[in-house]
Amino acid sequence: MFLSGTRFDQLKHGISSLGQLKKKSQFGGVGLSIDGVLFALSYEGELYLRGNSHAETLFKAKGMETFIYSKRGIPVALRYYRVSESLWQDQKQLFKYVKLAYQDTLADITNQQKTPLRLKDLPNLGMALERQLWKVGISKVEELRMLGAKVTYLKLQQSGKKISVNILLALAGAIEGCHVAVLPEKLRNDLLIWYQELEHSN
Repeated sequence: MFLSGTRFDQLKHGISSLGQLKKKSQFGGVGLSIDGVLFALSYEGELYLRGNSHAETLFKAKGMETFIYSKRGIPVALRYYRVSESLWQDQKQLFKYVKLAYQDTLADITNQQKTPLRLKDLPNLGMALERQLWKVGISKVEELRMLGAKVTYLKLQQSGKKISVNILLALAGAIEGCHVAVLPEKLRNDLLIWYQELEHSN
């Protein structure tokens, strides 16, 4: 279910100065973009704003709920944050957040274009893993970062290739920009627990 007509019109009107709002299927919902910059997601009638850098810090501080995407029954947290009922009522604050989500996403894309990286250039990834990622439709660093380690791991697993937990940790390190040996402990533990749950469900 997409946003109600009233809310979509409200959103479209509020950000008309940024450009034309376009819709496309994304993560089982509808992605919202302007000039190819995907900055929001509608899922089951709710609106989620994409969190990058400052926007993500703010959204978390405000207690906005993280979007949970279920892949084969396994929950995966994505960097999108739910617009609450009270925020819908506060037009000024809502559009401030929407514009921040758009501008931060645009800034991230611009920065990555200035320093074009191939997947193999990221920590822990080499030519072999880059080729595997290409085969499952992930060819850009931005795509890997957007999907996250868990969804990417599931895509690789579905390709039929037997892969270990080390690949999951390597992907997480690549996204964080660090060697797998210095992956933050909280993140490592979260991934190991998720991996064990995944193995038990198979």
